[in-house]
Amino acid sequence: MLSRLMSSSIRSLDRECNCTVRLLDDSEYTCTIQRDAKGQYLFDLICHHLNLLEKDYFGIRYVDPDKQRHWLEFSKSIAKQMKSQPPFTMCLRVKFYPPDPAALREEITRYLVFLQVKRDLYHGRLLCKTSDAALLAAYILQAEIGDYDPGKHPEGYSSKFQFFPKHSEKLERRIAEIHKTELIGQTPETSELNFLQKAQMLETYGVDPHPCKDVSGNPAFLAFTPFGFTVLQGNRRVHFLKWDEVTKLKFEAKTFHIYANQKEDKKIILTYFAPTPEACKHLWKCGVENQAFYKLEKSSQVRTVSSSNLFFKGSRFRYSGKVAKEVMEQSAKIKRDPPEIHRAGMVPSRSCPSITHGPRLTSVPRTRRRAVHISIMEGLESLRDSAHSTPVRSVSHGDSFMSSRGHMMDGSEASTSAVISDEAYSPSDSVLPTPVAEHGLEMPMARHLNGAPCSVDEEKESQAGVLMEGQAAEFRPGRRVMRTVKSRPSPPSDVEELNKFILSVLRLFLVTIGLLFALLLLLIMLTESDLDIAFLRDIRKTPEFQQFHFEYFCPLRRWFACKIRWMGGFLISK
Repeated sequence: MLSRLMSSSIRSLDRECNCTVRLLDDSEYTCTIQRDAKGQYLFDLICHHLNLLEKDYFGIRYVDPDKQRHWLEFSKSIAKQMKSQPPFTMCLRVKFYPPDPAALREEITRYLVFLQVKRDLYHGRLLCKTSDAALLAAYILQAEIGDYDPGKHPEGYSSKFQFFPKHSEKLERRIAEIHKTELIGQTPETSELNFLQKAQMLETYGVDPHPCKDVSGNPAFLAFTPFGFTVLQGNRRVHFLKWDEVTKLKFEAKTFHIYANQKEDKKIILTYFAPTPEACKHLWKCGVENQAFYKLEKSSQVRTVSSSNLFFKGSRFRYSGKVAKEVMEQSAKIKRDPPEIHRAGMVPSRSCPSITHGPRLTSVPRTRRRAVHISIMEGLESLRDSAHSTPVRSVSHGDSFMSSRGHMMDGSEASTSAVISDEAYSPSDSVLPTPVAEHGLEMPMARHLNGAPCSVDEEKESQAGVLMEGQAAEFRPGRRVMRTVKSRPSPPSDVEELNKFILSVLRLFLVTIGLLFALLLLLIMLTESDLDIAFLRDIRKTPEFQQFHFEYFCPLRRWFACKIRWMGGFLISK
């Protein structure tokens, strides 16, 4: 009896697993779930923990054993999606950025979106001019530490926080100046709202970059924003398609296609190549979900889409959530007292960490900056995985998937826009020196967080590296000027389209023949065999089958038998 009870308790433990979700403020929520629990159950637990009602903007992200990133599908089992053994580790992130953050109903929702956009700014996904960067960072300071107080905030206090991947002393002074003079009296709520309204006007607001290559082999980042589909190359947006213009998204293996109709019935096809088929499928699913969320009027209009237009080929996927318009309508019905918000305060989070500065790079002679920076970053774990969707891999100067992109120069100051870069970039294009080998090979960019190496979890959280602009004096006179190369994808040739059509027709023909053969076997079993199976017996007793058997099948069988006898006699006579 005791052994039976023990075995049942062990089985119940086997059906449970631990799950840890890192929230946007870098705190962790740990719970125990059933192995067959679906993603919706875990998401509801987190939203209840956060007292969050406007939850449709958020999602749960995880990384599979191959370092491929995914969004957790709420309609499927968690254990089957994770493809790894528990305990499971995931992250709560903004999945669909609100087109107008000011229109959000509750303050708790705005605060969580603020944390996400602040994280985007730090990890280099939100690119902006130097003047805009200073204002955004000042809003963050005001929201986290309040009004400037000479007694509490000594000279250089803004350098205790790193708002961007890299920035200069001049930018730090400008941040402190704005914080001291222009933002006095703003509450954290007001500063966060002003931050979001400023960020919303930037071209890269809501960008979740997917590294790819165009048909010419040039590196690019594809992204889906609240307003449409974006292609970024270097520090420029080379393509932008509104959601109303995008007609179809599809992929085959590593190839991703975007079909669109622009003005005057101008049809275009953009073609890009992802690093792996898994990354390409993730890119396609993200595009399908974003298009459905922002473009459709009702969730009832959502349709199952196929990754290919060939018969019986490709993946099928259907977005299962609400659309943006429905979310806004549902938010307008919320009537409750505003929930209490526990802000992080002065203690910086991983998305905005305090840093221990080594020697100021601007105070070191230009010829020694490279060596100084190597000594500072020595021994740190390199940031190897790409922006959001590429598996971790080693790269070199010859075969790096995304090579470096430089910054444009303009007079005495650097360009006003930053560069989304991937795993490695050329030091000659950088505003500040970057760790490089003496042989000139590019190395993955490293990052120092809180005076310690990046953790594995932070590496999973890592985004594409970005360099904020500095001053022109930090550039050599013979510095290369980056030229943005637009992708000029060519549509598939007529021969390729004809071959695909022929293969599709052949596949359909073979499947049709197979179905007819299966129906013929079933018909023979019903009419000629003596199998006494329940479902066959029930079919034989139906009036429709008996009418078919005597009026059609029996004459047809006699006709075939007559023809076979005639052919047999003819062959014998020959």
